[in-house]
Amino acid sequence: MLTKALRWVLASILGVCIVAMGWFLLEAYPLGGPGQLVSVTVQPGDSLATIAGKLHSKGVIASPLAFRLDLILGAPTVDPGTYRFHQNSSFASVKGVLAAPVITVVPGLTLHEVALQVAAREGATYADHFVTDATAAAATSPFHPAGSLEGLIGAGQYRITPQATAKDLLGEMTAAFSAQAAALGLTPSTTRNGLDAYQLIIAASIVDKEGYYPRNMPKVARVIFNRLARGGPLQMDATVLYALGLDGGTVTHAMLKTKSPYNTYLVAGLTPTPICTISSDAIKAVLNPPPGPWLYFTVVDRSGTEAFATTFAQQLANERRAVTNGFG
Repeated sequence: MLTKALRWVLASILGVCIVAMGWFLLEAYPLGGPGQLVSVTVQPGDSLATIAGKLHSKGVIASPLAFRLDLILGAPTVDPGTYRFHQNSSFASVKGVLAAPVITVVPGLTLHEVALQVAAREGATYADHFVTDATAAAATSPFHPAGSLEGLIGAGQYRITPQATAKDLLGEMTAAFSAQAAALGLTPSTTRNGLDAYQLIIAASIVDKEGYYPRNMPKVARVIFNRLARGGPLQMDATVLYALGLDGGTVTHAMLKTKSPYNTYLVAGLTPTPICTISSDAIKAVLNPPPGPWLYFTVVDRSGTEAFATTFAQQLANERRAVTNGFG
């Protein structure tokens, strides 16, 4: 038979457990509902304790200790990057964001390649909605695209949280592009060298594909503007590859005969739409191309250096230089 003292001890322990459980549940499922969105950046090497502290400092969680206790039951793998949370979030929603599939959009990717990433992470149905919603979003874009969001999504990482629809994901991507472009001076009302904002985006996409590296891009942009001013075809291999659904590789004589509005060997002027997601360096290049008479360029070595020429004879000399360097 339990003594009075032992009963008191057991009752005290039970009381402490009840209080502790109540505290934990209030931390895990806070009252008042979610608050405003905030961003939390996870750096490479951040421990779960460091991440919990960052979440606490931004008001996402109230107790780092309670959150770490919750992680004992199962901690997600957290990749470096910037995450967006609502303040006063439940632990379950925080872990859902941390563990959410990531879509990585880098300059040079086409919208189709992004959709394939979406399909790999969220399935075909979600990806179908992504493609359909992208077409609908193009109709309302302030850049007035030619029926496609190609080139109008921002480079970066996007997390597909459990509540995010394909429309939400596209909204985040297009907002990121608009912010990135505006920070560089490209808005829907921008004009340069006789091109409107959407045409500049098209030109920038070609610059990205043809320039390869930032150091080449300003002069590539000048070549494009010079060829447009001349009125002839741009003759850019990347546009032919885009028409064929290819990314990189040798363009053959047969490919150059491809009948497509994207074949800039057969059709003068810019392509109907951009041909990829564009980089900040390409935007800078089309907004501020250096003066120069160049009409040709070619890669001359394996470092990706491009040589620029004003005459075709100079271009042929650069091509021979490339062969001498074991490239081409």
